[in-house]
Amino acid sequence: MIRSPQVRLVSHDGEQLGIKTIEEAQRIALEQDFDLVEVAPQANPPVCKVMDYGKYCYEMEQKQKAARKKQSIIVVKEMKLRPKIDIHDYETKKKHVIRFLEHGDKVKVTIMFRGREMSHTELGLNLLNRLADETGDLAGVESQPRLDGRNMTMVLTPHAAEHKKE
Repeated sequence: MIRSPQVRLVSHDGEQLGIKTIEEAQRIALEQDFDLVEVAPQANPPVCKVMDYGKYCYEMEQKQKAARKKQSIIVVKEMKLRPKIDIHDYETKKKHVIRFLEHGDKVKVTIMFRGREMSHTELGLNLLNRLADETGDLAGVESQPRLDGRNMTMVLTPHAAEHKKE
């Protein structure tokens, strides 16, 4: 599949073999029982390497699998509240938020306003600030409370050192 008449050849151990014709490069690769792979087609002349292509593909696949294992998936949980929430209900919701934060997930806290509650958005703001204060040892506020239509939202992020994924 290499279309250039001449290539810069690199051996399987990284040694420069110089500029060779494509036939000569293929012959060298066959003698060493390897494949001829074009690694830099944009160069002039293109750079080809003598290597075991199957082994190379396998190693690249293993590197990608390891990278996928190491990446962390950030999960955002959402907790919905109302401005006139009862104390017991608030405590229950707060326990859920704490559990999410201890598990290492971000928490989006939403306060939903209905009807005339929109004229008292300070109640929702006070509730979100209270929740942020009470969970301050576990999490920090990533985005401050802000009003989006009839909802007020705030995002809490767990402190890096304290959360542990199970």
